[in-house]
Amino acid sequence: MRGICALFFICDLIVFITSVAVIDARSAVEINVTAVLANISDPRSREDSFVGMIDRALEKEFNDTDQNEATDPDSFNNSVAGKQAVLETVARVKTKKNETKEEKSFQLHDVFHLDDENRADDAPTLIDRNDNVFIISNPKSKYPVLQLDLRLILDLIIVIVSATCGGIAFACAGQPVITGYLLAGSIIGPGGFSFVGEMVQVETVAQFGVIFLLFALGLEFSATKLRVVRAVAVLGGLLQIFLFMCLCGITVSLCGGKASEGVFVGAFLSMSSTAVVLKFLMERNSISALHGQVTIGTLILQDCAVGLLFALLPVLGGNSGVLQGVLSMTKSLVVLITFLTILTIVSWTCVPWFLKLMISLSSQTNELYQLASVAFCLLVAWCSDKLGLSLELGSFAAGVMISTTDLGQHTLEQVEPIRNFFAALFLASIGMLSNVHFLWNHVDILLAAVILVIIIKTMVVAAVVKGFRYSNKTSILV
Repeated sequence: MRGICALFFICDLIVFITSVAVIDARSAVEINVTAVLANISDPRSREDSFVGMIDRALEKEFNDTDQNEATDPDSFNNSVAGKQAVLETVARVKTKKNETKEEKSFQLHDVFHLDDENRADDAPTLIDRNDNVFIISNPKSKYPVLQLDLRLILDLIIVIVSATCGGIAFACAGQPVITGYLLAGSIIGPGGFSFVGEMVQVETVAQFGVIFLLFALGLEFSATKLRVVRAVAVLGGLLQIFLFMCLCGITVSLCGGKASEGVFVGAFLSMSSTAVVLKFLMERNSISALHGQVTIGTLILQDCAVGLLFALLPVLGGNSGVLQGVLSMTKSLVVLITFLTILTIVSWTCVPWFLKLMISLSSQTNELYQLASVAFCLLVAWCSDKLGLSLELGSFAAGVMISTTDLGQHTLEQVEPIRNFFAALFLASIGMLSNVHFLWNHVDILLAAVILVIIIKTMVVAAVVKGFRYSNKTSILV
């Protein structure tokens, strides 16, 4: 009996010793884990680690002095000190995200979170005291990161999808798709359901539609066909502008207004939208027709005359004398002639060689040739605009320069899809300018004014074209 009790006592002792050993082991593990976690959370231990060494090296390499704010002429302090800007109170529209975070020094893990901290889900917006809305185009960022304006992308998606739906609806109804583009723009614009938030940005992108429309027109330019209608296009176009200016000036003067204001309105009414008219002619396949050639020639003349008419604005406004107006018009005319002369020389010397080089480099794909054609168009259009002419004139001249070579038709095939896309975007942006509520509230007077302008303009243009011995049908169609 004593032996059995002794055996139980020995077993209990062994179990107790084993339990104590296990508890000691667990305690040791817990202590080690706690020590490791303490070392990780302790900033001093982090500084002594390899990661801390990398952080210090990055902070030393990419410090705040790399921004060179003092030498930036566009910075806040330099702009105000140089009297290039005026301090003004604005309201900043808050975004969904919390923007009160304190700026921290650059850490290695920040590389993987730059996109999260600089997302442009809602581009910062400022509103001044005149209710002008500004979208920040270049938010201050300590590091060079890719910045996206997702609001602009969404607006473009809305415009493109709406224009597509409008075009499909009117095409199914047997009507011109251009009307569908315009109507779709009016529905989604500020005058409709106001789906588009950044009007200026969308309209700026849509301006490429005008550029590529005129570029394609220049590529289809036929000097032989336009030479037949050059008399009515040049002399008739100038006569139309002069008649409208005189007619409106006399009418306003008889009504008790200033004749200069009537002359300005007449010059404005004598002009036509080149992009819209071209799109209509393309829809009707009337570009090669006689009335289409007369219309195109007149539109080209109007684009050339825009710069000269702008020179008259100070005279009409009473801000300068007649002599200064004549000198300004002479200067614009000299610039226009010089610009066209330089482009003619370049088209004879450099353009054929450049296009052949692009063809040889684009043997596998037309991507490079297409890109070079678009770049050439935009470059000439930009030069024209910088000289005080117009983007439309420059883009048309670029197309004419290429049309003088053997690659005019090939270039047209390359840029035609781009032209169609941006043309639809441009027409939809024009529709966004219309205010449906305003038009509906004043439909009577606006409709009467539009009908009156159409009748008068048709009579004047038809009389001018008829004076150059064209048929009645051609005169009315022009």
